[in-house]
Amino acid sequence: MKITASDVVPNRRRGGDIRVLLSPKTVRSTSGFMGVLRLAPGEFVAEHYHPHSEEFLYVVRGTLTMRVEDESVELGPGDGLMVPIGARHRLVNTGAEEGEAVFHLSPLAPRPELGHVDTEEPPHAHESSPQVGGARL
Repeated sequence: MKITASDVVPNRRRGGDIRVLLSPKTVRSTSGFMGVLRLAPGEFVAEHYHPHSEEFLYVVRGTLTMRVEDESVELGPGDGLMVPIGARHRLVNTGAEEGEAVFHLSPLAPRPELGHVDTEEPPHAHESSPQVGGARL
């Protein structure tokens, strides 16, 4: 099933422009979900962790820095990074141009509301979280 990023409403709760493309809600996936994110220079995705999922990040453009626990990793186009289950992480655009990355989380949490824990106040806390939908089978 095809999903186009421009057809997905952006979610800005945690920072940046996050669009969940392939998920239990959109394509009935059962093993994880995938999306894209864009960050303007200086913009960030607030610190959080996933108690049930690994996160895979692939940088398409820009210069991004991912802090995982207490280690910072600079990432550029073509770089990939895996964030282990339960590891606190925060992503910042440290470059001068818009950053873009693809992310994938797997396995799914038992229920969507258990999949993400904020450890920092999200920049737009009044907005709803991305809707992944579904539960692990």
